[in-house]
Amino acid sequence: MNALSTPWVTPSELATHLLGSPTPWCILDARFDLGDPAAGARSFALGHVPGAHYLHLNDDLSRPSGPTEGRHPLPERAVAAQRFAALGVTQEQTVVVMDGGNALFAARAWWLLRELGHPTVRVLAGGLAAWQAAGLPLSTDDPPAPPVSLNPLALEPPPAGFGTVEADAVWVAVQQGTCLLDARAPERFAGLVEPLDPVAGHIPGARNLPYSSLLQADGTLLPTDQLRERLLAALAGSPPGESLLMCGSGVTACALHLAFTSAGLSDTQGPQIYVGSWSEWSRQAHRPIATGLT
Repeated sequence: MNALSTPWVTPSELATHLLGSPTPWCILDARFDLGDPAAGARSFALGHVPGAHYLHLNDDLSRPSGPTEGRHPLPERAVAAQRFAALGVTQEQTVVVMDGGNALFAARAWWLLRELGHPTVRVLAGGLAAWQAAGLPLSTDDPPAPPVSLNPLALEPPPAGFGTVEADAVWVAVQQGTCLLDARAPERFAGLVEPLDPVAGHIPGARNLPYSSLLQADGTLLPTDQLRERLLAALAGSPPGESLLMCGSGVTACALHLAFTSAGLSDTQGPQIYVGSWSEWSRQAHRPIATGLT
């Protein structure tokens, strides 16, 4: 899949490249707050990695949703490719995506670029929080307009392992024993609370694997061995590449995919992402719903 041995880059590696390499990397900042959609852009204006460009979850990494769709449907592939190309992304250029720290929103950009066929996308480990903790500089300058590229990001077929699945296929797969992992918090999965979507609960047969349970105190993923152990425990013997991933609106599911990739558990089959996730499922009245932790 990815030619890189790791999907991550450390702050020091990024800083070294910015200071000394003649080959520029494209840096994309995807900070976002689901409760305040303008917060990420405000934070970006107050300080960002020098040369970074801002990506908005709703405007750049999603398209407007219909009444029975999830909250963050994927943008049309051609539209997404054009947007990335406008930011200077090329096929040959390494792209570094980042957010505030836990890779939740950076993973959406990482997954989308990989799904578009870009071969070298890396995520800044620890995000802006780690960059600042390392004492590295911030900029408040507007990022310069990227040069006109003679070889912009082309629209490639999705690579093996970066597929999506629709609601009907999810239901058939779960009934046949496929492992469906839901990355939401336990209280949302159990149906005890639902702050964002119209109905509480989960898809019958899904298993809960909160993304937060895969994180260390600083917001980075667990060490590889621990991460792999936790993911395999959640799979309970199911093949990792055949699993399906979901969350509230298809964003955290991308972070879960990033975790699988980091642990060496993704392959040419998947896992695949149910992009509509709970926000879509709960808007469709004919869909079955379960509550509780199982």
